[in-house]
Amino acid sequence: MSAIKSEILNANNEYARQFGSKGELSMPPSRHAAILTCMDARIDPGKLAGFAEGEFHVIRNAGGRASDDAIRSLVISHKLLGTTDWFVIHHTNCGMETFTNEVISGLLEKSLHTARIDQGIWKNNDETGGSKEGKFINWLTIENLKESVVADVKRIRSHPLVPSKVNISGFIYDVKSGKLIEVTG
Repeated sequence: MSAIKSEILNANNEYARQFGSKGELSMPPSRHAAILTCMDARIDPGKLAGFAEGEFHVIRNAGGRASDDAIRSLVISHKLLGTTDWFVIHHTNCGMETFTNEVISGLLEKSLHTARIDQGIWKNNDETGGSKEGKFINWLTIENLKESVVADVKRIRSHPLVPSKVNISGFIYDVKSGKLIEVTG
C-alpha cells in the first residue's frame, strides 16, 4: 500500500469516528448554492465562501471551466436538488494559463508520462508511449483570466437547460491573498 493511501485511510477512520450527525444531512444543499471551480489544491471552496458540509455543491475540473460535464452537474444541481445560486470561480496563478491546446496535445503525442516546466516551457521527461488522441480534446485552457470567467458565465447563462431564474456570478480567487474578486461583463 502506498504511504498516501495509508494516510488517507487512517484520516478517514478518524473522520468517521467523529462523523456525528452528519449522516442526517439532506441531499439538497441547505444554502441552495453551487460552486464551479478549479481542481487546484490551494482552493478550499467551503472555507473561501464560508460554507459547511451539506450547504452547497462543488463542481471541480481543471480551470473551473464551464465544460459540458460541469454544466451537466449544475443542471442536475438545480433541477433535482434545488440550487438557485451558482458561482463560477477561477483563480490567479492557474496552471491552465501555462499551456495551449497545441502544447498539451503535442506533449501527449510523444509521451503519456508526467511532463515538467522548464523556464516557462513544458517539456516531456521522456518521449515514449504517446497518443494522438489529445488533438481531439478542447482542453479549455485560459489565455485571459477575466475573459475566461466572463465566457464561462455567458456559456452557462445561455445554455438552453439553464433557467433564467438561476443567479450566476463570476469571480477570480486570488491564491496569494484569499480574496474573491467579482468579475462582471
